[in-house]
Amino acid sequence: MRPQKSRRRGSLRSRVTATTTALAFRPLTHAIPLTPTGVGATRRIAATTMALFGPPLRGSRIVRLDPPLTSAPTARGEWVRARGADRDDAVVLYVHGSAYAICSSRTHRGITTRLSALTGLPVFSCDYRLAPRHRFPSAADDVRAAYDWLLREGHDPDRIVLAGDSAGGHLAVDLTLELLREGRVPPAAVVALSPVVDLTMSLAAARERIQPDPMISAARAARLLDLYAAGHHDHLRLRFSFDEADRFPPTLVHAGSREMLAADAVELVRQLETAGAHDCELRVWPDQMHVFQAFPRLVPEAAVALEEIADFVTDRLTAAAPAAALPKGA
Repeated sequence: MRPQKSRRRGSLRSRVTATTTALAFRPLTHAIPLTPTGVGATRRIAATTMALFGPPLRGSRIVRLDPPLTSAPTARGEWVRARGADRDDAVVLYVHGSAYAICSSRTHRGITTRLSALTGLPVFSCDYRLAPRHRFPSAADDVRAAYDWLLREGHDPDRIVLAGDSAGGHLAVDLTLELLREGRVPPAAVVALSPVVDLTMSLAAARERIQPDPMISAARAARLLDLYAAGHHDHLRLRFSFDEADRFPPTLVHAGSREMLAADAVELVRQLETAGAHDCELRVWPDQMHVFQAFPRLVPEAAVALEEIADFVTDRLTAAAPAAALPKGA
């Protein structure tokens, strides 16, 4: 699919944000060492930044699911329900990103509370064990555990929308492909925001030569991702096989034109469509950075993008639902 653009230029605020990020944030990301101490410092910076520029909506109800941490895959995270979000006929399973090492369900409350408000649905924002302490396939196994737990809780696959950003987008695609390989029913739809597709960052490096990313270089991102992949880049669950993807559910992919992972977003949709997937939408947002949807206080396009995502979720759930499962008035 040819990338769709909503306008020729991004807002002035988004362009200023990208320039400021390139001048201030990118040098910082490269200066911090990729040691356990450095990763910890990066986590604190990311949490502070996202809380400042993408705070959760007031009045949202957060209920934690925190079973004891073990070495086994475990469903953990938090239920998020915005004020007025009173639907119970479906659920969004959200998988946070940030290189399998940095963020958490808490850092992404700005996105999850807004998705809940806009869709009227509860969101289960899942946590997973983070690198460098926990390497592949820990994160993928934990996301699978969260999905299986939702099934055990009584949520049918066609009433679950799977969404994720960055590495979380990769984990969402991996889970869906894994379900298809097993012959199981996939979720009703998938939403991938700035997804990672190529963990070697080869696609990103090629894109970077045309459009440098304001946040991080491809080489630095590759080193960060390898804290999780640990040399297993050719594994089926990391490099992806689209052999069963003709049955891939409806998919919406967002990326920003200023980020290097725009190349990954394009490649994901190309691979899905080549495999025979029938409902794939790609939106590349002009002048936007990586996962700009997380920063509604910085860029006005974040709110517009989240509304588009909510419309997609609602439309695909309506199409997948039997009449008895539809909310009143649908």
